[in-house]
This record gives sequence, structure tokens and C-alpha cells, in this order.
Amino acid sequence: MTSAVTRATTTRRGSVSLRGLTKEYAGARAVDGIDLDIPAGEFFTLLGPSGCGKTTTLMMLAGFVQPSGGGVLIDGRDVANVPPTHRDIGMVFQNYALFPHLTVFQNLAFPLEMRRLRRPEIARRVSEALKLVRLEQWADSYPGQLSGGQQQRVAVARAVVFNPPVLLMDEPLGALDRKLRMQLQLQIRSLQRELGLTVVYVTHDQDEAMSMSDRVAIMRQGRIEQVGTPAELYETPVSIFVADFLGDNNTIPARIVDDGHVSVGDVVLSVPAHGLAGGADGVVLIRPERIQISDRPATFSGVVHEAVYLGGTSQYEVDVPGAGRLRCSVSHNGSHTVWEPGRRVGVELPAGSIRVMPSSEKE
Repeated sequence: MTSAVTRATTTRRGSVSLRGLTKEYAGARAVDGIDLDIPAGEFFTLLGPSGCGKTTTLMMLAGFVQPSGGGVLIDGRDVANVPPTHRDIGMVFQNYALFPHLTVFQNLAFPLEMRRLRRPEIARRVSEALKLVRLEQWADSYPGQLSGGQQQRVAVARAVVFNPPVLLMDEPLGALDRKLRMQLQLQIRSLQRELGLTVVYVTHDQDEAMSMSDRVAIMRQGRIEQVGTPAELYETPVSIFVADFLGDNNTIPARIVDDGHVSVGDVVLSVPAHGLAGGADGVVLIRPERIQISDRPATFSGVVHEAVYLGGTSQYEVDVPGAGRLRCSVSHNGSHTVWEPGRRVGVELPAGSIRVMPSSEKE
């Protein structure tokens, strides 16, 4: 479909660069020298706990917060001192920010009227945007007559109706229930791909970040801890913080033997420990679903402390001498055995699923 809304896919506007971006409040740095490059058409997420600086970063990109230092570039143009109304950026908030006294059609028409488009062009663009979010039949309704999910789709349509090069989204699904959030995640991602938009998305929800993003930046205390695809962050975290924040994780005390071996309790494992000195304390990181438990003898032996059946999986806590209490996740199949608390089991930590970190990383 070629239209006033979808023509953005051919121009590929919307590259974003942050250069040493900093924000200070009363001498404290909320954002501390961030450098980022986001190519046009990418779905990029800022992920982190409350207070990490992700929303402040987004607000500086939008122009609502003035940086203390550094640059904000959109398509190579530094807009750090350009007011929000002249940045031509779409914005979607958690609270929707719809005008309650205007109909859905009028809400979408508003940004086009501010740009002094002619009425026939406004009507055409609004109609196209409503089709994109499948709300054509609600054009004459007021926001108060819509469900939360419908209101959020109106907010998204209003944000893209004027063909912005960049769409900023600040926790847009936080007020919705889980099922509706999952539905809208798919719809927003599909819309972004169809329009070729650059999206910068802020959330503290790791599942949202994993399911929607091309790349994710995990933030901590005003800085970027790691940037990568969801798979890269999950499989190769650079720190315990990243491993713990993105998915569940076991952190097991260990001692470095040499650059190819670590000991956990009395067991020596053949795993890379590059850059860590022999004899130093370290930690082994492994995801619960990567731990293998069975009735057969294995490298480790443990006792089931807790077992929780969750339908498609069972979650276990297993006490393993030298390794502590490990969380394990086992997918069900036709032959899966459910181990009750008190049962002794064999435990394997596959070398390919282990990451080794210095103990100084441990929080």
C-alpha cells in the first residue's frame, strides 16, 4: 500500500545518534555521557529499572528535557537546542494523552491541523491511519467510549499520522493487562515494520523488550551497561547485572583454576575463564532452563527443595553441595518425570551454557 502515511518506508528517514548525552539534577547525573547510534527503521529499546535514566534520555530526545551536555542528532542534524514542536517526532505516552472532548477523528486530525494541511488531505491521512490500527468504525467516538487498548491504538495512530521520522514510546503498555499488552506488542511491531519507522521505546518490562526490539540498550545508574540484540544480551551478558535483569539466572560461587577451568565446590568444570587469574574468586552464570536434571548419575548431585508445576514447564529449586540452591526449569514432554521435594537427582551444568565472571561483579 502506497499512501501519505506509508511513504516513509521509501525514504528511510529517522537515524538517531546520541553523543555524550548528559543530564544533571542538583549535581547528580541522571544520564551520564551516553553514546548511541540507532539506524533508520530500527526498533530500539531502552530497558532498565526505575531511576536508571531511560525516560530522561527519551525526554531529551523528544526535546522536553534540556541536556546538560552532549548532542542529539536526528538524520545527522543536531536538535539538542531545537524545541519539541520543530523536531517532527511522534510520541506515545503511557497515559495516552488523548483529548477527551474531541472524537477519535478529531484527535488524529489535530497534529495535521497544526501543520496547516488542507481538509481533504487531513481526512485522507486520518482515514489511512485509522485503517492501519483497525479503528475505522470508531472515528466518531470519544476516547471515553473506548477500551484501554483501543485508546492506545488511537494514540499510536495520532503519533504516526503526520509521517514522523522517529516515534518515541514511553512505557505505552504499562497500564494494560498482560493479555492485551501481548496483543498490542505484536500490533505495534507490525505497524513499525509496515511504515519503516524508527522507534525508540522505553520499558522496564524485559518480555516487552525481548519480543519487540531489533536491539536493546540495558541501562543502569545513568549509563548503558550493554547494547545488543535480545539474543546477544540473553546468551552473552557482559555483567551479572545484565544477566539478572534480562531473564532468570543462577549465580554460583566458583574459583578460577586457569583460563580454561573453574571449580565449583569439589568439581572442576572445563569452561573458558579468559582474562581471569588462576586462584581468583569468580562466579558461574547459567540460566535455569539450561541446567539438566535427571534420575541418572551426573557431574553434580542434588536434592529437590521445591517443585512448581506451571503447565508447559516445571520449576525446581535443587540444593547442590558446593553450588548452593539452583533454580531449574524443565519443559514437559510425554516422558517427563516430575520430581517431588526430597528427591535426589543428578545435575549437569553444560559448559556451552555457562558464563564466568569475576566475583567483583557480584552485587
